Amino acid sequence: MAFNMDFFSLKGKTALVTGARTGIGQAISVGLAAAGAHVLLLGHRDNLGETKAKIDDIGGTYETILIDLSDVSSIREQLKPVLEKHSIDILVNNAGVIHREPAVDYKEQEWLRVMDVNINSVFVLSQEIGRGMVERGFGKIVNIASLLSFQGGLFVPAYTASKHAVAGLTKALANEWAGQGVQVNAIAPGYIETNNTEAIRNDKNRNETILDRIPAGRWGESDDLVGAAVFLASKASDYVSGHVLVVDGGWMGR
Repeated sequence: MAFNMDFFSLKGKTALVTGARTGIGQAISVGLAAAGAHVLLLGHRDNLGETKAKIDDIGGTYETILIDLSDVSSIREQLKPVLEKHSIDILVNNAGVIHREPAVDYKEQEWLRVMDVNINSVFVLSQEIGRGMVERGFGKIVNIASLLSFQGGLFVPAYTASKHAVAGLTKALANEWAGQGVQVNAIAPGYIETNNTEAIRNDKNRNETILDRIPAGRWGESDDLVGAAVFLASKASDYVSGHVLVVDGGWMGR
């Protein structure tokens, strides 16, 4: 079949995006809606007004799903009515939390909280939604990894461990499901201007050190990730599986 630009269209598809309130999740939600998808905005609380307004502005469609991803034991039950109503074609596992503290002082409850949101919920959502994708013979799962899927970072041991796990889970699920019409990939953002990176950007020395290493010469913006997300969610990526796509302004190439 000859390639055409319709391969990037998401018209008629339903996408679920976690952590859709701000930053990367918001940008990807709006981008998927702009490409034609009906977007299920998953958040912890009903504070998704800004994301809804942005989708309204482009004439897109959406619904709100409220699930606390830190309560992993309740996710399956809360997801049941969603799966009864929708056949989800695209899952974007974006929600994530971070806690900064030296490893020798790192609190156990913070370790568990980060792991629950950043990787345990990712597996549960991928398993529950992926089951339907496998049965239908079609689906796209896009996990949000990190540069810390490859590097160690400073003072973020749980975040680093969780993001290494996201990359590994992406490859493991891809190996099982690629032959059944389901592509599982990840995006590894570089240094992006989000709430999670505010502390680093406010540290003058670290901010300068980071900027000095980024060939693009700037911090990334959430919108810089939208093209990669639409690609991995669309037919254009049907032969891409188990890949971690780095979007980092050249950081990893230096």
